[in-house]
Amino acid sequence: MTDQIEDLDFETRQLRLPAPRLQQPGDESAGLSVAAIVLLACIPLGVVLAVLAMYFTGAFTALLVDPGALVTRGLPAVTAVFDGSAAVTIGLLVISTVALPGQKRDPLSASHSQWYATRWATWSGGVWLASAVAALVFQAASSLGVPFTSPTFRSQFLFVAFQLEIGQTWLVTIGCIAVALVILLSTKNVSWTATATVFSLFALLPLSLSGHSAGTDEHVNAVNGLAMHLVGVTVWMGGLIAVILLRKRAGKNLATVVSRYSTLAIWAFAFVAFSGVVNASLRLTGPADLVTTNYGLLITVKSLILIGLGVAGYLQRRRIIPGLVREPTRSRRFVRLAVSEVVFMAVAMGLSVALSKSAPPVPQTPDTDSRSGLIGFAYPKPITLERFLLGFHPDYMFIAITVIMAGLYLAGVTVLTRRGDSWPIGRTIPWLLGCFGVFFATSGGPSVYGAVNFSTHMIQHMVLMMYVPPLLVLGAPILLALRTLPKRRDNSRGPREWIMIITHSRYASIITNPVVAAVVFAGSLVAFYYTDWFELSLQTHPGHLIMEVHFLLAGYVFFFVLIGVDPGPKRPPYPLRLILLLATLAFHAFFGLAIMSGTDILAVDWWHALGKTNYQELLSDQHTGGAIAWGAGEFPTVLVALMVVRQWVTTEERVAKRYDRKAMNDDDAELRAYNEQLASMAGARRGADHGAGPGAEHGAHDTVDHGADRRDSGE
Repeated sequence: MTDQIEDLDFETRQLRLPAPRLQQPGDESAGLSVAAIVLLACIPLGVVLAVLAMYFTGAFTALLVDPGALVTRGLPAVTAVFDGSAAVTIGLLVISTVALPGQKRDPLSASHSQWYATRWATWSGGVWLASAVAALVFQAASSLGVPFTSPTFRSQFLFVAFQLEIGQTWLVTIGCIAVALVILLSTKNVSWTATATVFSLFALLPLSLSGHSAGTDEHVNAVNGLAMHLVGVTVWMGGLIAVILLRKRAGKNLATVVSRYSTLAIWAFAFVAFSGVVNASLRLTGPADLVTTNYGLLITVKSLILIGLGVAGYLQRRRIIPGLVREPTRSRRFVRLAVSEVVFMAVAMGLSVALSKSAPPVPQTPDTDSRSGLIGFAYPKPITLERFLLGFHPDYMFIAITVIMAGLYLAGVTVLTRRGDSWPIGRTIPWLLGCFGVFFATSGGPSVYGAVNFSTHMIQHMVLMMYVPPLLVLGAPILLALRTLPKRRDNSRGPREWIMIITHSRYASIITNPVVAAVVFAGSLVAFYYTDWFELSLQTHPGHLIMEVHFLLAGYVFFFVLIGVDPGPKRPPYPLRLILLLATLAFHAFFGLAIMSGTDILAVDWWHALGKTNYQELLSDQHTGGAIAWGAGEFPTVLVALMVVRQWVTTEERVAKRYDRKAMNDDDAELRAYNEQLASMAGARRGADHGAGPGAEHGAHDTVDHGADRRDSGE
């Protein structure tokens, strides 16, 4: 009866949000009302600051075509609302997914605090979606340079939205937000809430293609830097707002929730600081611009706010959280500090909106060499072996990723070592080599010359698909994470829990199915090179980034099936693994031969745009790329085949040793039971045939010999 009452109460609470009650002046809850008022005031504060900062930088006077005051002033206002509602929505979802305690009776469904967070995320997500649609409308009018009342706007709006890149990016963003909202309205499942969180984060990424990110000589780092900045700021600010709003729902778990958010905030702070330095370096001519230009002064103010927020976060970890552990109900100090942080974050966000609409000191136009504008950086000198091996053009996002991968792995090994456990050096070295391979392929010679020659592009492809993935798989990162990450006790889902859920999910079992993994691995070659995807990866940054990520993941999943030692879905038997390897790599070789024998130039328009019009030279370089694809698969194939055989033999030895240990412990009970079964069968046969004694002796003899053979075989 008690359980039924609890279920009824939980369902009743899910039907409606609790109505706010009047607070007395001395009531502790009154602080939340004041905090809510201040948080709501942050939105108009950001809007006002964005408009004022644009006046300060001269963004309004720099317009070549004035679409009217409503469009020019309304666009930054709508953008500020978009940014604020995005932060609140994503912050609530992130905190619900990784920080709030879960439900004991039904761990798959949201607890009351998690459900409360997702309901508020649904409301703020509605505002986010509406502001995204409004931003698309305002952006279209701004791009056309006409007011809303103009016939040109009405006739050309759909063209801007569906044909121009700036409109397409907003449509992708709107689509991601809509999908997240549909998920939140349809289910209370925690895993689906996490899926909505992922879609919400994806909604931010297309926006990095707008503003001053896409048309520069360094558009790759500009786009990546802005994407990192948007994600970091949103999770940081939104997570803090979520913790403030949910502090009463967290109850006695408030200190734990704040501590978990604090860890997220540290990562977000690092992302924001790193990407801020990258973005500033691309838009300022030097440090002097920070104090001599209006654009630089805004960056200086943002930097000072960032430093102040870092100090506040340090105080929160060292003083506020320990106080909450001792007295969870006394949260005034935390609320005051957190609300103050949000106010300064709102100021910084308003300045960010103004900076995105203002012209920086460095002209955001491509270099005079049109080829440099096409590849996104200074066109390299003709390729030589030395230049290829030592060539370097940093892709800061992948540099950060490889450093994080290597650093977290070494930190995990250190934790095991200090605990007295061991971790094979034969796993650490392949992982570090794999991290270096990612760095080399994305920032080294293959990246510098990957868009200049087909052959060097194929080298980059092979490094990411054939050489890096098996090294990363041999590093066993999932196993290391599960051995080092702490297990949570409040039914919430932290990194360890999410790793377990993902690796044993139905989706993981599908993509690690041997046939699926092989088809994706081999079929991607045809789908990439014999469709528009290849040329799109050369012409656009999103296409190139999708190529890098896809082939890296496709290779990882394929080799995970063959030689992976991490926990996960059941892998095929070893003989089938060898057959799968040989069949897939045979297809890979045939693909290389097809490229070598082809007479049509792939992505011919791209090479012509780079000034390469000699048909024979292009065809010769393409044939060289085909030979690289053919030959590059031989070395890793042999090594992986040897690794499969080694694992096969090792597994058989472990099975034999385990059988021998079992036989010693139970006095060979299994063998004796097997012999007794054969003896009983022989006795029954003798009784049926009225056989003589010698037959029985012969049957017993066969029984012992068969059992001995069985033990010798290691069964």
